[in-house]
Amino acid sequence: MTDKLVILGSTGSIGTQALDVCRRLGVQVCGLSANSNIDLLERQIYEFHPQIACVADKSRAYELKKRIGSACGVLTGAEGLSETASLPEADAVLNALVGISGLRPTIAAIESGKHIDLANKESLVTAGELVMRRAREKHVRVLPVDSEHSAVFQCLQGSAGNQPKTIHLTASGGPFRNKTKDELKRVTAADALKHPHWVMGPKITIDSATLMNKGLEVIEAMRLFSVSLDQINVLIHPQSLIHSMIEYEDGAVIAQLGVPDMRIPIQYALTYPKRPESGYSRLDFLKCPPLTFERPDTDRFPCLRLAFEAAAHGGLLPAVMNGANEEAVSAFLCGRILFTQIPELIESIMGSYKYRELTDYTVADVMAADQWARDRVQEYLRG
Repeated sequence: MTDKLVILGSTGSIGTQALDVCRRLGVQVCGLSANSNIDLLERQIYEFHPQIACVADKSRAYELKKRIGSACGVLTGAEGLSETASLPEADAVLNALVGISGLRPTIAAIESGKHIDLANKESLVTAGELVMRRAREKHVRVLPVDSEHSAVFQCLQGSAGNQPKTIHLTASGGPFRNKTKDELKRVTAADALKHPHWVMGPKITIDSATLMNKGLEVIEAMRLFSVSLDQINVLIHPQSLIHSMIEYEDGAVIAQLGVPDMRIPIQYALTYPKRPESGYSRLDFLKCPPLTFERPDTDRFPCLRLAFEAAAHGGLLPAVMNGANEEAVSAFLCGRILFTQIPELIESIMGSYKYRELTDYTVADVMAADQWARDRVQEYLRG
């Protein structure tokens, strides 16, 4: 059970839901961080009384400091995030930052001996071998917050050391599951942001629509559960009630089900191995729809295929893929490229990366590969 927690990304979807869980459980919040939403962060500070709040945007950090005075310390920038993640008073850090910006704080938290509740999948996508190795060396526990990985983790409890033959990661299919390739060329950002089941931030919602989110989760699952790529299977499950499954050598399949509510996996990460009453909605089996499954279509949604290719190659290619994706998604949200150009850009940039064979890499190498990919996207946008 976590007693004292730092939440990175506290004003986002996961962060606000994590605070709801903390409110219910009585978990002390030691530190908070936001990108630029200081209005919400200010309200969180006065309710939860953290020692430290960090704002990535320096001008907004200065404004927050003027507003709150001595209510808590205010940090800013990447160094401030790492300092917040290392706060001595905290037992654990819930990293709900979006994108590769979460990598250095994850490392900082591990180095300071904090347990990690991880919603920032990019930490493991871009540098998973480094992160998990250092966590083992520091005897730090890394628990998944993503619903799919939490489901796998929960299914593994009580396995008596038996390893899964296959991990079945489920995906809703997003808002465009039934659209043709021609129709996908005409979808807008507003269309893509209408997820059928989950309320999430813009970036992850677009990733869900392209199936890149599931691709990132494949790589994350490899690192979290120490399995090979061929042990992971992706299934489209439109009802989003089975959050993932594991299959054992004897043919037994164990699934974790529940209503689509991120507070349930968040609470499990904070209270593990206990399961206290939550008060959240329950799955009514007499009212739920039939549960169906489909094979993902990587012709219409190539991002999933690209993620499998990056995972198979390893090294810095996942970081290149991730950096290109983050920039391409941002360009799509701004109306600068079409939805179908997201995977086209990523594939082109992955194919032109020169240092594909590098395997002994550092965090600095990861960040350099990420920046290289972003620069290539910007070159494309400038024409």
